Amino acid sequence: MKATILIMTLLISAFAKAQTNSVLDTIYANDTKNVALFFPEPIRQGITGSDNFVFTYNREKEQYFGLLQAKPGKESNLLVVNRNGSIFSYIVRYKKQLSKLNYFIPLSNSIGNEKPIVTDSIKAETSEKSIDNRTYYYQEFCSYLLNRNQRIGRIKKRNESIVLSIENIVFDKEELYFVIQIENNSTLDYDMNFLNLSIETRQKGKKKSLQRLYQKPIYKQHLPLKITEGKMVRLVYVMPKFSLSNDRRAILELNERNGERNIELKIAHRYINNPN
Repeated sequence: MKATILIMTLLISAFAKAQTNSVLDTIYANDTKNVALFFPEPIRQGITGSDNFVFTYNREKEQYFGLLQAKPGKESNLLVVNRNGSIFSYIVRYKKQLSKLNYFIPLSNSIGNEKPIVTDSIKAETSEKSIDNRTYYYQEFCSYLLNRNQRIGRIKKRNESIVLSIENIVFDKEELYFVIQIENNSTLDYDMNFLNLSIETRQKGKKKSLQRLYQKPIYKQHLPLKITEGKMVRLVYVMPKFSLSNDRRAILELNERNGERNIELKIAHRYINNPN
């Protein structure tokens, strides 16, 4: 193990010397939270230069993300090699309080490749790969959020044993992630017609009126067509980031197909403007 670490450390040093005009970015971690690193290609190999840092990833089935944890101690480095040979190198440091838990790492952060890349062979695939990579980011990050036990507040409403709630709202990069839960505590299946998120503006004055503007999700994860009796489902809507003024609020509307168990859940502007 020590020999492997030494070899990888020497490899990092060699690449660092070659990259004379670049400074390695620093990633902070601690021993109470997982810091998730999402890469543009599946991880083939990842190693840290010190035992007080642990980088875990799926060694049997290549995935796009790994988890970093750290114990108090001196700073070290992290080297990650993607399936396509792209190499990424970072300084890693222990920090008791973390301000960032997720890193989406672009291909431009690569310090090099372990094998030559033929430019002509990848030009036609650049646009398609960019879209696919972003979709993978959404998939992995949504799965990560669904596995967390984090709540933004009590945002819940029920109608005839159907309960709609917002568990969490998370801001990352340019998107807001809405973690949604639907419970069917009734004895009848619930066939979903639609689940829409809109922004509602309340007009002041003698003639008060409401205006709603539908917000189209960028990505949806685990959206069901049916919720069977006695079951609960959790899903994620990914929306372009937005903020709300005091006279506006978000409305999450759950509508039943061929039924009347409809719910409108109002989300105050303070939850949208102060996500996790």
